[in-house]
Amino acid sequence: MSNDRPADGGAITGTTDKNYNLIWFTEQCLNNALRLEAYRKDAEEAGDTELAELFTKAQADSQKGAQIAQKLLASRLKES
Repeated sequence: MSNDRPADGGAITGTTDKNYNLIWFTEQCLNNALRLEAYRKDAEEAGDTELAELFTKAQADSQKGAQIAQKLLASRLKES
């Protein structure tokens, strides 16, 4: 359990810890994809194609993580 938030098990938020964690993960993947877009553009403007490629691949991984998490979250929310 992270020290960022108290364990509540859903009593306060109405969201179980595992679903909260999945929501958090999805948000972080999406935020990361946005940030990596800026980094990619910076690298391209600097003419560093190797770094731009790295950021492009990392961005795709973040987008994929968000997509997988969104599908998983949707199926779990349907069940609850």
